[in-house]
Amino acid sequence: MNQSAAKSLDEGLEETLTLHRLGLAEELRLSFATTNVIESVQAHVGRLTDHVDHYRNSEQKQRWVATALLEIEPRLRRVRGMKHLPTLRAAIQREMGITKRQAAA
Repeated sequence: MNQSAAKSLDEGLEETLTLHRLGLAEELRLSFATTNVIESVQAHVGRLTDHVDHYRNSEQKQRWVATALLEIEPRLRRVRGMKHLPTLRAAIQREMGITKRQAAA
């Protein structure tokens, strides 16, 4: 087996199995079978914030990151199967034993 293919399979295996366990593999596999979505956002934010060498406090860092996210938001693509995200939230809450009352708080 090709080493690159094996590494790629290993990278997305746990996420793929999680989606199967939650019953959402077909709906969300294309977007969440790998960490590419998160890595892409982190790279974009990094390009806008990496030039800052020192933050006075964590609140200042959070403001920089929030500003960067607002800046890149128009260029982000929608999650494929985004209409199933509420179902994903409910499945994760069930998996974690979070009640509707706890989720609303």
